[in-house]
Amino acid sequence: MATQRQYVNMLGRFIIITVILLAISAHKAQASENYFLKVEKNTNLENFEWTQRPIVIFANSDKDPNFISQMEFLSEDFNALKERDIIVLVDTKPSNSSFLRKRLRPHGFAFILIGKDGQVKLRKPSPWNIREIARVIDKMPIRQQEIARKKQEKK
Repeated sequence: MATQRQYVNMLGRFIIITVILLAISAHKAQASENYFLKVEKNTNLENFEWTQRPIVIFANSDKDPNFISQMEFLSEDFNALKERDIIVLVDTKPSNSSFLRKRLRPHGFAFILIGKDGQVKLRKPSPWNIREIARVIDKMPIRQQEIARKKQEKK
């Protein structure tokens, strides 16, 4: 009798832990869906002007080691992406010949940071971690204004 109760208690705990883990993973999946978009043939940066800072990631394949590293770096801190209004646009199909590929002309892997004004602010041929990206963005004049505005709102 006691072992049956222990079994029921363990099963109950297992179910609770499983539900919690599923909720956490669903939250992370939803967060990544909100910040990462696949580039379509007609994706245009004008859709993001003055509202978001696009980071465009180009690679010749989704198996490119630089691409994999970059996506891992960006997935480390969704709060940093949200705080800086970052949207990540991903293009791993050169054969697609998207509007962004024609405009930005990447060669292999490329990390391209676009400002809220729609201009290219940074172009790198290798992955960057979220700390480096945040540091560059936080030095931009528009971001400085956003930080100052948030400080004023807190007062």
